[in-house]
Amino acid sequence: MPVKGSSKLSETFLAALVSGNCVVAKPAEATPLVGATMVALLHESGVPGEVLQLLPMEGRPFGEAALAHPSLAGVVFTGSTATGQWLNRALAGREGPILPLIAETGGLNAMVVDSTALPEQVVDDVVASAFQSAGQRCSALRLLCVQEDVAERILAMLQGAMDELVVGDPARPETDVGPVISPQAAASLMQHVQRMAGSARLLKAVPLDARHAAGSFVAPHLIELRDAAELTSEPFGPLLHVVRFEASALDGVLAAIRASGYGLTLGVQTRLESTWQRVYADTHVGNTYVNRNMVGAVVGVQPFGGSGLSGTGPKAGGPHYLLRFTSERTLTVNTTASGGNTMLLGACQGA
Repeated sequence: MPVKGSSKLSETFLAALVSGNCVVAKPAEATPLVGATMVALLHESGVPGEVLQLLPMEGRPFGEAALAHPSLAGVVFTGSTATGQWLNRALAGREGPILPLIAETGGLNAMVVDSTALPEQVVDDVVASAFQSAGQRCSALRLLCVQEDVAERILAMLQGAMDELVVGDPARPETDVGPVISPQAAASLMQHVQRMAGSARLLKAVPLDARHAAGSFVAPHLIELRDAAELTSEPFGPLLHVVRFEASALDGVLAAIRASGYGLTLGVQTRLESTWQRVYADTHVGNTYVNRNMVGAVVGVQPFGGSGLSGTGPKAGGPHYLLRFTSERTLTVNTTASGGNTMLLGACQGA
């Protein structure tokens, strides 16, 4: 069972292993040492080398070889929506058995803030959700939707909080925002900022200086959109977009979130139980967080995963995850001839 990606590499191939599968682990091209270290630790702990193998290489040739292999039992993938869709099409066109695909992909994750929310808590949770890990989490906040009545105050406080962010070496304890994964990723993010300049308004960009020249640093940005529909792809970095909405237009905000097709994480900031219940009921999102940040899910404590363009499910750390790595078998034995009763036995084995 090939496992692709690195952000959740360990939990996915561990789930495949404990379910009785052999695993070929393919880390992302940018993070091969993460996968190599984890595999080495498991081999050192007693997992046989023939059961777990690491194969760092480019994604497309790996996929083409792995998807054609007759021993393939299934694919687990964490990465972009586009690559997840390519894997889905490739598996569908493969001759032979119909194989499972477990995919966790991207998200245009929104946070909805109404006029009853506590501004200090909103700002604290927004900064953590949008800028921790330099925004390089699939669950990171991308779209902040703020009720017009409190927008000016909250956005002013947010810009003040951004002034306090320290961009620099992530090995230093005072650093809040480190570099993004590669120069290519940094260039792509800045191209997004330039595209947004034609229709959106830049509210804030944390200043960078000569210290940031040697590294793929991207300044945290706050960009105001006229409409949520302007954000059509996931900028995987410290870029936060904001839209304002009138109290009477909440249904339109929720419709825009649904229309994006993504459903990974969603935040709600409100002191009205009826409001968060309404938002939760009217969206189709894997993980909804009320009055807290959106990036703290712990596998085994808060099952994590999305739907739609954000993944196939089941949720990692949830009650159905391990079962997806297995195939179910039943055995029925008629023992009437020997004076016994009919037995129905069930069992699961590695996929």
